[in-house]
Formats: sequence, structure tokens, C-alpha cells
Amino acid sequence: MFRMLKRLKKSLKRRLSIPPGVRYAFHFNGFHNLLYFIYWRKIRRHNAILVQRKTYRYFDTVKTWHGERAVEIPIMMGIVGKYRGKKILEIGNVLSHHVKLEHDILDKYETGKGVINKDIVDFKSEKKYDLIISISTLEHVGWDEKPRDDTKIPRAIDNMRTLISSGGGTIIITVPLGYNPTLDKLLKDGIIKFSRQYHLIRISKGNEWREASWEDVLAAKYNTPMPFANGLLIGIIEIEPSAYEVDNVYGTDLAFQRY
Repeated sequence: MFRMLKRLKKSLKRRLSIPPGVRYAFHFNGFHNLLYFIYWRKIRRHNAILVQRKTYRYFDTVKTWHGERAVEIPIMMGIVGKYRGKKILEIGNVLSHHVKLEHDILDKYETGKGVINKDIVDFKSEKKYDLIISISTLEHVGWDEKPRDDTKIPRAIDNMRTLISSGGGTIIITVPLGYNPTLDKLLKDGIIKFSRQYHLIRISKGNEWREASWEDVLAAKYNTPMPFANGLLIGIIEIEPSAYEVDNVYGTDLAFQRY
């Protein structure tokens, strides 16, 4: 009987596409946090977060209300909006589950229309990009794979650099802190460096966040005290135009002075 019920549960789970936020709300802790969420978002109207003096409205849906996507998506879309008409590559298929966006998607495992199923470490392309984005994906590279490979994350970032247009471009990455100890150490030791980085810390069961210092998020843990990420890093890598592009724009003499 127990096995029959277990099989039935698995079958229903496959057939019924129930958003994770809905499933989570039916757990005791999930329902408890849902009450906090309703209080802070709907009653107290805490609907936005201030990051680098810019206000972003939380992206609250049945899929996102309980986790870091509520802040990652609006911040990332605010940046993507500046690259309309440009060539954009997303590492990890995240945005297509939440918003409509014309861009290329690279995901090693997840299949879907237009998704390129390649490993970011090995991916080569004649097409180059003005913007590369990755939302809570890098922490899985090499870590949630068999065999585990702790060298893959730096190699993945190095390969992203080769995919940027010769005219220059930007790589923007978000990662949850506390999920992958190897990645956390690479960040703390300065082995992975960004042109700029910002940090967010989760401050309530109602899924409220605020901008924080690096020191504030260093000890952040995953899945505690709140579910999923409790600290986020937003890393930005600016890639300068290649020497060839600079020569064409500024002339050889000026280009020489710039380097």
C-alpha cells in the first residue's frame, strides 16, 4: 500500500506542474513564512529593495516569493534592459521561466526550445556577446557534478571572457553564498575577482533583503536561518575592447597611449 501511494505521488508530481512556491507553502515552515510574506509585502507594503541607490521592486510570483529569485530577477532585468538590441547570452536557463526575453541560453542539462546543451567550460562560439549573465548557476559548476571538479568555476569564468565581443562587454553573475564551500573560498581568497561586486543579505522570513557589505555576508549560510539563499553576491566583470577595436576607433597612436 505504501509503495502504491509513493508511486501515485511521483506520478501526480510528474503530471501536475505545481510551482515550487506553492509546494513549499504546504509545508509547515513554508506556510509559516507565507504568513510573514503576506504581512510584510501586502500589509506593510515592503515591496522594493534599494541597491546602489536604485530601487528594484521584488519579483514576487508563485515561483519566486520564497527565495532569492525575487531579488535576482529584477536586478538582472534592470541591467538587461540597457542591452536591448545587443547580443546577450545567459549561462543557466533561468530567465525564460519567468520573463520573455530574446537572448541565447546555454545550459548543460536543461533541455528546451533554443537552449544550447553545452558545458560552459568547453563552449566555443563564433558569435560573440555584448552581455553574458548567469543567475545562481555558477555555484553548481563542478560541484553538483560527478566526478566533482573544484577547478571548473574559474575555468568557466575564463571561458566566458572569450565569448565577449571584441568591442568589449560585460559579464554579470549572481551566486548564493554558503551553498558551495569551494566557491566561497575562491571568493574569500580573491582567486575569483570582479571589476565590481555587491552583496545582499536576507533579513526576514517575509523574504526581505537589503544591500550589505562583504563582511556582512561572509558567514551567510544556505538554507538557514531562512530557506534557500540568505546571502547573495552580484559580481560584474567589465571586458575592455580588444587592441584591434581600439585601433579602429582611436587610431594607432591613441590606442598605443591607452595601453
